[in-house]
Amino acid sequence: MSLRGAYPALALFDLDGTLLDSAPDFVATLALLRARHGLPPIAPERIRPHVSRGARAMIKAAFPDHDEAAREALVQPFLDIYRGELSKHGAPFEGVEAMLSALEAEGSRWGIVTNKPEALARALMPLLGWQERCAVLVGGDTLATRKPDPQPLLHAARAVGVAPADCVYVGDDERDIIAARAAGMPSIVALWGYRLDADDPVAWQGDVMAEAAVELLDPARWP
Repeated sequence: MSLRGAYPALALFDLDGTLLDSAPDFVATLALLRARHGLPPIAPERIRPHVSRGARAMIKAAFPDHDEAAREALVQPFLDIYRGELSKHGAPFEGVEAMLSALEAEGSRWGIVTNKPEALARALMPLLGWQERCAVLVGGDTLATRKPDPQPLLHAARAVGVAPADCVYVGDDERDIIAARAAGMPSIVALWGYRLDADDPVAWQGDVMAEAAVELLDPARWP
């Protein structure tokens, strides 16, 4: 029996912590950055929960004794090192490739809306084999605003020509669910992603909560 139409017309995803387990790349990046300052590598579990919150959150976790100004001075060196570590250590989460293939097979399109700088996100696409498959990519600096503002999600929907209500946004951070709600898009909480111990994903009030990407092979799991 054909499942065509059961998936959303456009599935939009966060990148780090949702499609891509990029934490190992960031751990390697921070090890190199700390080495420049005469510091040993930091345990991966200290970094992983902060990945979805961006460079500054990871730098704060890796350099807890630095003040805000000193940490801010590390942002550009962090990004410069990270460019050299792109996709060397990380990989798509288990089930992601199968999920994307299932969407494509049933005629759905998919794209990425991330707070990662657009140039870095685009640089990842050929490394992952996604450059011809991703219908739209919106980065954190593509527009004047970024998530949790809904404009990046709305921009992605307009670019593909799909109404927001016919999209679904999938993300592992509260800002993803806030942005989806404000954009009028159903949402899925990616519980397989990165979270702090204090996070309560139930309180985010996403439409669906998925423990693993493989669950989304079932069109009935999509809102």
